[in-house]
Amino acid sequence: MNAIMIALIGILVFYLGYRYYSKFVAEKIYRLDPDYETPAHKYKDGVDFVPTNKWVLWGHHFSSVAGASPILGPAIAIYWGWLPALVWVVLGTVFAAGVHDFGALVLSVRNKGQSVGTLANRIIGQRAKILFLFIILILVLMVNAVFAWVIANLFITFPSSVLSVFIQIPLAIWIGHLVYKRSGNMLFPSIAALATMYVTAVIASRVPALQIDLPRYFGGAENTVMFGLDGISMSFFVWIIVLMVYVYFSSSLPVWKLLQPRDYINSHQLVLGILILYLGLFFSNPSITAPMTNSEASTPWFPLLFITIACGAISGFHGLIASGTSSKQLNKETDARVVGYLGAVGEGLLALISIIAVATLFTNQGAFLEAYNSFGAAGEIGLGSFIEGAGQLATGLLIPADIASTIIAVIIVSFAATSLDSAVRLMRYIISELGNEYKVKSLTKTHVATSIAVVSSAALVLIPEGPQGFGSGGYLLWPLFGTANQLLAGITLLLITLWLKRLGRNYFVTLVPMVFVLVMTLYAMLRQVVFEWSGYGGGELNVLLFLLGSIILAFAFWILLEAANALRKDNTNFPTDKDQSM
Repeated sequence: MNAIMIALIGILVFYLGYRYYSKFVAEKIYRLDPDYETPAHKYKDGVDFVPTNKWVLWGHHFSSVAGASPILGPAIAIYWGWLPALVWVVLGTVFAAGVHDFGALVLSVRNKGQSVGTLANRIIGQRAKILFLFIILILVLMVNAVFAWVIANLFITFPSSVLSVFIQIPLAIWIGHLVYKRSGNMLFPSIAALATMYVTAVIASRVPALQIDLPRYFGGAENTVMFGLDGISMSFFVWIIVLMVYVYFSSSLPVWKLLQPRDYINSHQLVLGILILYLGLFFSNPSITAPMTNSEASTPWFPLLFITIACGAISGFHGLIASGTSSKQLNKETDARVVGYLGAVGEGLLALISIIAVATLFTNQGAFLEAYNSFGAAGEIGLGSFIEGAGQLATGLLIPADIASTIIAVIIVSFAATSLDSAVRLMRYIISELGNEYKVKSLTKTHVATSIAVVSSAALVLIPEGPQGFGSGGYLLWPLFGTANQLLAGITLLLITLWLKRLGRNYFVTLVPMVFVLVMTLYAMLRQVVFEWSGYGGGELNVLLFLLGSIILAFAFWILLEAANALRKDNTNFPTDKDQSM
């Protein structure tokens, strides 16, 4: 099939989903009320609870949930062919991710801006909260550790991208001061900031002196610098420490100082990047060389496809962002449709172009099958294939390939940094909630909670030797990411479904995707724990993944039993729409 035709079909389905289905959900199911006093107004503190323009908040939400995952997952899943990946991305976005992200945002707004972890306690019970917090902490730790390595790796691979990324920080702080202290407009300064970043990227691509190339400074892989670390390992160490120091301050600052303006700039990056790639696609009209379905795949697509593509179809991490940072900034409840559902659609568009970029990268089907010769190989080359394929699409707009690669690296690093910042901030919220729950006052302090989040993330990155070498310790747990992430998404849908049922609403819009996601995830989890990590299926015993996977699996069945029990309870005292506090 023609690549442009694939893109047009996907875009049309996304448009119909937002135009009609999200409107139906907003008006008939969630029943958004423009006069409802949101937590951003009720608990306004100028730090976390800040009423925010819906497009600025959409920028924060979109760039926080985007990260690198909607690119990486589809770029790996195309191993099974472009058709299964395409179908899951399109239908998953419209019927699962949209109602999930949208619903988590509304549920949190109707409950004081509390996270899904706390809401599990209130909707299902105290014991369910333990599972939620366990899964959330594992998930966020993995995101922090792996994204830190991804950013460090991109800085090392594309040193021409570093200067643009660092220039964004003072520009974002300046914009935040301009908007919130002087009541200025954020749009034009953000566009100017973005232009500055890209001009810098173009110049740095052609001027080696502007490329912050740490491996070259440290003498490369052949030179031992200190502590037995060669030039490459030392580069990873320096970048990861720099990132952890940065994320400590960025996640502690009031959201308007750095998070909101930087994410608003990133949302422009995202929109511009997507436009460049789609326009490049339409002008270059490349051929699809990847197979529609890969009959030579030795790893079955069912059910692994549904945990390989998480962000870009449906992701539990989105529920954390929606109920963690976005719900505390929602100005009007009716803005939730734009922020939540349209944010999911934006991710779907990114996942769609990721599929097309990789599907059109190779010269012929044989070259694709040679590169994607195993599921493991797909995991190793997925991100690189996207960057190369996206650069190839951008040449359709006469952008030189080296400059296109630098700009795409800047975009990916910006998204990953946003996710890293938001994930550390979420860890702070969770630790503080635990402090409140168990009366440990010190844990409610911002700097104590942030220090615990940053130090534990850094320890996971640096202490264990990961499969990608020094600094990639987070990858030891990464095989759990897909199942933990999708399990969280399924349980978040379960919470929304219970909430709707107790309010007497039609809950099938969340029940159906909930059943699908939970069944696929538990099936995949059983398969991995029993046949891959236990050593039973002929593979080697992986004690760490087997134990953690078994615990998560046991907790998953436990919370389902708790939910079934909660459904049987008398809910006559459950609050109605007039009693928003539950």
